[in-house]
Amino acid sequence: MLVKTLLENKPGELINIKPETSLDEAMELMLEKNIGCLLVLGSDKYLEGILSDRDIFKSVHKTKGDYHSLKVKDIMTVAVIAGKLTDEVSNIAWVMQKNYIRHIPIVDDNSVVGLVSQRDILKYEIERQELDNRYLQQHMDGIHTRDRSADL
Repeated sequence: MLVKTLLENKPGELINIKPETSLDEAMELMLEKNIGCLLVLGSDKYLEGILSDRDIFKSVHKTKGDYHSLKVKDIMTVAVIAGKLTDEVSNIAWVMQKNYIRHIPIVDDNSVVGLVSQRDILKYEIERQELDNRYLQQHMDGIHTRDRSADL
């Protein structure tokens, strides 16, 4: 399956913030929306970075709790690995696993068009397995039906 198809079936909005946003505001937004990361977009809607709960945890620890004066731009990850709409979901999952990341922004024509999370990958895999299991069960039921009728 292509990332484009995955995103078409994914409800919700892209939640983002500006680099100048305070860390306190970013944490409040993440808690309110129950999300683990925020896309950091500049004034031109260009992806400047990503802020994850891990980034926040590291900064709180590093500053010994004195993080209230920090801005998102001070701690966000700027070396962002991004995907494309034409990428296979399995490739995105592989990139996440190899790089120990849980979210990959999807970019098209230099604009962020989506965000794929590990949860999205897991949901896709479960749905695919359920479909495979249903197909196999139907196939086996068909074989058993044919076998019984041949004995009559």
